[in-house]
Amino acid sequence: MTDMQKLYLLVPLAPLAGAILAGLFGKAIGRAGAHIATILGVGVAFVASVFVFKDVQAGNTFNGTVYTWMVAGGIKFEVGFLIDSLTVMMMLVVTFVSLMVHIYTIGYMSEDPGYQRFFSYISLFTFSMLMLVMSNNFLQLFFGWEAVGLVSYLLIGFWYDRPTAIYANLKAFLVNRVGDFGFLLGIGLVAAYTGSLNYAEVFGKAGELASQQMAVTGWSLITAICICLFIGAMGKSAQVPLHVWLPDSMEGPTPISALIHAATMVTAGIFMVARMSPLFELSDVALSFVLVIGATTALFMGFLGIVQNDVKRVVAYSTLSQLGYMTVALGVSAYSAAVFHLMTHAFFKALLFLGAGSVIIGMHHDQDMRNMGGLRKYMPITWITSLLGSLALIGFPFFSGFYSKDSIIEAVHASSIPGAGYALFCVMLGVFVTAFYSFRMYFLVFHGEERFGKEHHDHHGDHDDEEPAADHHHGLAPGQKPHESPWVVTVPLILLAIPSVIIGYMTIEPMLFGEWFKGVIFVGENHVGLKELAANFHGPAAMALHGLQTAPFWLAMGGVALAWFFYMVKPGIPAAIQRSFKPLYVLLDNKYYFDRFNEIFFAGGSRLLGKGLWKVGDQGVIDGVAVNGTAKFVGWVAQISRLFQTGHLYQYAFVMIIGVFVLLTFWFNRG
Repeated sequence: MTDMQKLYLLVPLAPLAGAILAGLFGKAIGRAGAHIATILGVGVAFVASVFVFKDVQAGNTFNGTVYTWMVAGGIKFEVGFLIDSLTVMMMLVVTFVSLMVHIYTIGYMSEDPGYQRFFSYISLFTFSMLMLVMSNNFLQLFFGWEAVGLVSYLLIGFWYDRPTAIYANLKAFLVNRVGDFGFLLGIGLVAAYTGSLNYAEVFGKAGELASQQMAVTGWSLITAICICLFIGAMGKSAQVPLHVWLPDSMEGPTPISALIHAATMVTAGIFMVARMSPLFELSDVALSFVLVIGATTALFMGFLGIVQNDVKRVVAYSTLSQLGYMTVALGVSAYSAAVFHLMTHAFFKALLFLGAGSVIIGMHHDQDMRNMGGLRKYMPITWITSLLGSLALIGFPFFSGFYSKDSIIEAVHASSIPGAGYALFCVMLGVFVTAFYSFRMYFLVFHGEERFGKEHHDHHGDHDDEEPAADHHHGLAPGQKPHESPWVVTVPLILLAIPSVIIGYMTIEPMLFGEWFKGVIFVGENHVGLKELAANFHGPAAMALHGLQTAPFWLAMGGVALAWFFYMVKPGIPAAIQRSFKPLYVLLDNKYYFDRFNEIFFAGGSRLLGKGLWKVGDQGVIDGVAVNGTAKFVGWVAQISRLFQTGHLYQYAFVMIIGVFVLLTFWFNRG
């Protein structure tokens, strides 16, 4: 094993070692020992990732097996690494954001009794995600896929004494199982028709897969594989209708909200589809399916962000919408734009979540934006970093989000994939919606009247029992003032704000129009992808200056201006609109009734099925026929037999004669 291969192993194993130390020996090493061990582990992984990044920049890649688990039916089950430009980009993003979250956690969870356990979980989460992105085969991909799902279950339900947290983590677990069922079917089809689980071998047979049809249904094999794989991505990356788990995951502590929603679990689906580009490029039907699902998520989940009053839930619905943008990019074959937006989004979304957590600390765990206002002068670092994150989110020119989001919109505009017109409408209107709900949150939290430190009555029409952590909203007592968070909270905010501003400007040219993803991401000749945008690209500065004249910029500014007018100038207007459009508000407030539908159709259907199986299967068939029925049959046979047990010899002799007669008759007739 070479020194570089040892470095590859160090990247995932260092966080795993930290997780083991904090998890198994947490009491022995104490709180300080737990955070030192895990932060050191993730820090080592980040530094090692930087060295691997430089090695890949020098033109060195790796695709090899680390350990062979078993060979069955000619299929090898292996642990292996694929180190290329896509992998190393994900390694840097995951380890850097995770490192910031680890440092932030010291301040945020300082008073929590589960301090060591939490550090163990988030370090284990980092290990799982790294194993996923570094895999070179479907077996290891599935291992990482399921591992991040398991650890997210533990983290969402970290405060296990709260019923809402237990409901949320169970919901996340079950919804992801639905997606994972499709994902497993896709992997099964790949293994069945190619005889391999290795990426390189499967991609080498992609042409053969495209020419085959399913044995029974006659469907295109490549389309079936891609759609099944994407159903897995729909669960992990929270696409409609498998999105319902993500907003409720806010029940977990804020650091894990940032980690799940920024750089790790929810981006796993986007990464997976980009990695599978050699397969998806062979099926326009699958791409169209991806495109429509992503566009629907981008727009309609953004609408839900408008009516949220919990500061974390606004950011959560923003994540759903931005994941929709990434999925749209995948659907129009702009895979590099999708992972570029994944990268930029990781920084500014982690910043916004951690900024929301800083506000929650300053507000003594009150998450309701209607109880905030005017925090700018009390929390200046949180204010300025949150403003920078919001500008990046809405795609303001020169900020990182501008480069990635505008690239996606241009790719959709140039695409001829079926559904591109609908997708263009959704992503364009989504720009306005994103700007509106983002700056609604910004103005309500940091500007305007100071609404904290007062006696607050229940808000009419509010569903407080549905708000995350509603049972632990303490808030400021009358006369109390907010305060800036400690340095372990503000330093990660500053360090995340820097890439949120500059990373897009620095990396757009090599990632989208250079050769950074050459040989890694494949775009078919019949798909436009980013070719039209590349022909008109004259540098990041020129792109940003041109962006000042485009429709997305003015839509975003319209959203900001409307939010300012509604919540700073005429705050009575939103309430009046809510009263005038009550049915629409109720629809949005109930999240399009997806949860109600699932409760009636799936949970209710399961109850009916269970009752039917109990009544018919258990009581009717098993108890009624198999158990009680056999007993009754034996009793009936016994009753009949008793008639022949009289004790009279002449009756026994007569029966024997009749029996011999029947046997002889049967024998001679047969002969």
